[in-house]
Amino acid sequence: MADSTMIFDRRAVRRHRGRAAASDAVDDFLRLEIAEQMAERLRDTGRNFRAVLDIGRGHGESVEHSVDEPSALLVRGDLAEGMLRRRACPAVAFDDEFLPFADGAFDLVLSRLVLHWVNDVPGALVQIRRSLRPDGLFIGALLGGDTLIELRDAFLGAESEVTGGASPRTSPMAAPPDAVALMQRAGFALPVVDVDTVTATYSDLLALMHDLRAMGETNAVLQRSRNFLRRDMLGAAADRYRAVHGGPDGRIPATFQIIWMTGWAPDDAQPRPLRPGSAGQRLAAALGTKEWPAGEPAGS
Repeated sequence: MADSTMIFDRRAVRRHRGRAAASDAVDDFLRLEIAEQMAERLRDTGRNFRAVLDIGRGHGESVEHSVDEPSALLVRGDLAEGMLRRRACPAVAFDDEFLPFADGAFDLVLSRLVLHWVNDVPGALVQIRRSLRPDGLFIGALLGGDTLIELRDAFLGAESEVTGGASPRTSPMAAPPDAVALMQRAGFALPVVDVDTVTATYSDLLALMHDLRAMGETNAVLQRSRNFLRRDMLGAAADRYRAVHGGPDGRIPATFQIIWMTGWAPDDAQPRPLRPGSAGQRLAAALGTKEWPAGEPAGS
């Protein structure tokens, strides 16, 4: 019997990513967007990082140009070995639910579009935080709960119409408030979570499904149906997708919600909030207004 905490079939995730690594037929706009934004966020820190772990690069550009130190160590990691053959650099194939690194091994850890396939996200984040040196930085990007909402709606409606039931066709994903709680639970200092939305358009449902397969982002839910997708089901889903979500030009949109997570390994030198009541100046004085005692009506 499967563990009730297991949501994803990790062997399927590995298989899908390995298949994607062998495909050069896809314009992987999503990972290119992630790489560009990640490089920009790194530049904004104004820091040079000497030991970097880059998890789950896959298709898309490298962040090597953002690590300016010539002597910097850049290690790539991925669940699928095929994803690591794209560049000549130190690489380790590992399950990102079990990081094989010593505590404090890196001063920067990047995670790109892999955490939404992890069963134990809190545990994975704790391991990432432990692998960082004090004041080390973590930047992660994962797909959020509004990703592929159109596809989810199309399949739910079509399956209900054709079979009278429903099975998981898309993955459950975290919402932005969940990400904030996860960062805090993992012990990161100064955690920040923000959200981007990327919308792509496709000629039809088959074109979207082809891209998802080539990106390694197809369904890996443990309780997914193992049967081949029925032709009548696919046709009904395609019709519903176009009817409900299609644009006037006949193309269909696909939404990708990207949750960005940024946090630092705790360090005594980091800024800390002041103790309540320790301010040296009253807010009323700073605002140039009169202070009214609590419970007393203003202007009395």
